[in-house]
Amino acid sequence: MNVLKSAIVGLALISGTTLARADVIADWNITALDVMKAVNVAGNPWTRSLALVNVSMSDAVNSVQNQYSRYTRAEFPIDPRASAEAAAAAAAREILMRQYPGQKARIDAAFAETMQAIPEDSARVAGIAIGEKVAAAVFDERRSDATNVPDTYRPITAPGVWVPTTPPLFPQYATAKPWGMDSASQFRPGRPPALDSALYARDYNETKEMGGVKSTKRTDAQSDAVRFWTQANLGPAWYQAAWQVSARRGLSVADSARVFALMSMALANCFIVDWDAKFQYNFWRPITAIRNGDQDGNDATERDAGWQPLNTTPMHPEYPSQAGINAGAARGVLEAVFGSAPEGFVVTDTSDARLTRQYASFAQMDQEHKEVRIWGGIHFRNSLEVGEAMGHKIADHLVANYMTPTR
Repeated sequence: MNVLKSAIVGLALISGTTLARADVIADWNITALDVMKAVNVAGNPWTRSLALVNVSMSDAVNSVQNQYSRYTRAEFPIDPRASAEAAAAAAAREILMRQYPGQKARIDAAFAETMQAIPEDSARVAGIAIGEKVAAAVFDERRSDATNVPDTYRPITAPGVWVPTTPPLFPQYATAKPWGMDSASQFRPGRPPALDSALYARDYNETKEMGGVKSTKRTDAQSDAVRFWTQANLGPAWYQAAWQVSARRGLSVADSARVFALMSMALANCFIVDWDAKFQYNFWRPITAIRNGDQDGNDATERDAGWQPLNTTPMHPEYPSQAGINAGAARGVLEAVFGSAPEGFVVTDTSDARLTRQYASFAQMDQEHKEVRIWGGIHFRNSLEVGEAMGHKIADHLVANYMTPTR
């Protein structure tokens, strides 16, 4: 059992969950995380890969059990005689092998482990065949989603004038094809606050006071939270929450596949929808704003020429917040499935299983997920609130239109 799976099982026990064996959906999500960690996949491509894996598993399971509608437009007959678990595992294996062939040994080992729990009979053979066909169809459907087009971002400058030369992260996602939506701009928000507005001054001063590396108002507990919520934990934490709650509820394979398919589609959409808005508005980050506070036309924003944020500022525009939209989308899907009542779970750092954080609800984790971007000095509150609202719209849209009950 790998380190992450050991941590998930241990944390589930701490939070009162009984996990005799993680189901095939959780197992292959953990394998996908291991594979991507081994080849240093993060951020936008990370969410795309998990969406490919989870949508393929959900479609494969429902090509056997037909409990929820399928994402792919390809027509596959329903085969109730096949093994749904074998179909899910084969679909995940096929997707991971197509993207990360260098991880073949790791993927094959995970597949062999799954097969040990499935009788070696015609149902398993049929399930494997279904999973492979479904995964191929999903992969082909997403092949032209424009996430892998060349980066042609053009820095804004005057001829001969130097600008910082580190390129932004994955700017091509601003024009990529979303999952189950009409366009990347479908939920594009309005403009960020005017620089001379009271709202902008409120946010400017809050981030300046709370998010600076030398802040005297940020507590040690808040600084600890900032350090935990690094880019490496932003996505995995929501998957850990979903694993634990799914196990506690005793979800069937089809129900579990649906949860993870919807959440992974939502999170993959976040990077597309958010990048569309970010590069539409090109709003400055706090470090730029605060060091230029004397040029924004707002008397309530005092400049700090040497201000530095606690976190390293990401290389893409500030508005709207990626953390906000991710939190809103993940919470929106999980509450749509499990409800909004108190729901205890624990999340663990993906690199150090000794570092954990415990939550009493999806809403509580959502709130901290947003707050740390202010405490870390890389976002303004309005951007977080706007992003969260966008995430909820994405979640609501997907839950209403995809993986819907067939009976």
